Amino acid sequence: MTAPDLVAAKKRGERITILTAYDFTLARLLDQAGVDCLLVGDSLGMVVQGQPHCLTVTMDQMVYHTQMVARGARRSLVVADMPFLSYHLSVEQALRNAGRLVQEGGAAMVKLEGGVARADAIRAIVQAGIPVMGHVGLTPQSVHEFGGHKVQRNWDRIMADAQAVAAAGASAIVVECVPADLANAITAGLAIPTIGIGAGVGCDGQVLVVHDLLGLYREVQPKFVKRYADLAQTIEAAVRSYNAEVRGGQFPGAEHAFQ
Repeated sequence: MTAPDLVAAKKRGERITILTAYDFTLARLLDQAGVDCLLVGDSLGMVVQGQPHCLTVTMDQMVYHTQMVARGARRSLVVADMPFLSYHLSVEQALRNAGRLVQEGGAAMVKLEGGVARADAIRAIVQAGIPVMGHVGLTPQSVHEFGGHKVQRNWDRIMADAQAVAAAGASAIVVECVPADLANAITAGLAIPTIGIGAGVGCDGQVLVVHDLLGLYREVQPKFVKRYADLAQTIEAAVRSYNAEVRGGQFPGAEHAFQ
């Protein structure tokens, strides 16, 4: 998968699947399962690091996790989040850090939040030959500004942001936590694909945090998440069985011992 493939998929009416990934093993599994894009999300601050939000994630950490995911990807497009304050200070800072995610991390695309205010940064990154995925609506790096993870309903602002992202040359755009009719209008008005998360079924694709999809992360359970498995329960059961067998002297048995 490449950035032009995403745009071509929209033209053909084919839905795009995106899941987050943070390490080699899970990236390889998701890639083999046919996921179109692997997003190395700054959501790792919550589901990997145990933080209450994503704002503590650093550039060095994003490069590190992107490297692992890139090693696991064979078909999927690797998209790396630009973390908080890695692109806010200047266009030059944004370009330099986007380049790190590609050159050091192995990403094929970077994602950054914001619309009108980030258009110049997006344009510079794209002109440097780095594909960009935008992100409008609820932008988690602005969680304090929004007063929490709340549905965003400012139609004019969000529409203007989406149009600015597309005009700056982005190849795709995440639309998060907005009413479905607004997401539908954005999707109909842009030539680039929209990737929904809590934005209804009308977007050109969908993205979820893989720990939510697999039932691995229980601390926060957004309304828009569908849990396709409960691996937390499966893991706990497996570990309890291991504990019991070790403590009872059943493991390792003869079949697991060298003779």
